[in-house]
Amino acid sequence: MSHLAVELVPEHRAFGALYGRNIKAVMQRSWMATKNATWVVIVSGFLEPVLYLASMGYGLGAAIGTVEGPGGVPMSYAAYIAPALLATSAMNGALYDSNNMFFKLNHSKLYRVMLYTSLGPLDVAIGEIIMALLRGLLYALGFMTVAALAGLITSPWALLMIPGAVLIAFSFAALFMGCITFIKRFQQLDWINMLTMPMFLFSATFFPLSVYPAGVQAVIQALPLWHGVDMLRQFAAGQVDSSVLVHILYFVVMALLGVTMATGRLRKLFLK
Repeated sequence: MSHLAVELVPEHRAFGALYGRNIKAVMQRSWMATKNATWVVIVSGFLEPVLYLASMGYGLGAAIGTVEGPGGVPMSYAAYIAPALLATSAMNGALYDSNNMFFKLNHSKLYRVMLYTSLGPLDVAIGEIIMALLRGLLYALGFMTVAALAGLITSPWALLMIPGAVLIAFSFAALFMGCITFIKRFQQLDWINMLTMPMFLFSATFFPLSVYPAGVQAVIQALPLWHGVDMLRQFAAGQVDSSVLVHILYFVVMALLGVTMATGRLRKLFLK
């Protein structure tokens, strides 16, 4: 058997049938589809947090005035909600990608076709998740530009919101992809929306955590979006403490769980 043939046999690859060492092919296919068909949705995903910032930050902000940010630093209301909207945008971008993943998994059968080639489930999972990460990076750069032009960036620490948003997007995309492998009908996607909408409203996005009762605060602090909001808000205010490490670890574990779940489920579904 030739060297090339050995490389294509799953048992002779690192991680066996799980990994074909060709993540790039998955990314190239996703990029071509995104470039040709969904640019309007991508633009709308960037505009959504900007519109929220304009309406809530400056409309409602005119009535609220200054609020207390991390470390007791006073912040304008627009500056206070801007990091939260960036975290939400990263989550929503991953949610949009999960809808695409559902279509590829259950209707176009794209993942089945991919796994009939030398690609493995780990190639598919990581390739799709990296594309969601790149979308998160695009949103973060665009939103940071708008925030800077609006005078909401006042600390060099705020630049860390860009990698922070990418980490949030990566973690949510991994988790959503793992969850999508259990969904069989399009209507069941509403279950994910039922979880993300309360997170958006109650993760200290528009109001400080202290306004909620102690029991509710504990529930909010267990939500992934709250960790993203608090992390980016600390970066925005330039008041960073050790809790940021907890937030980062939370998202790293969440991403690992998502990738593991997605890979295992794809293998179970298509490599029986």
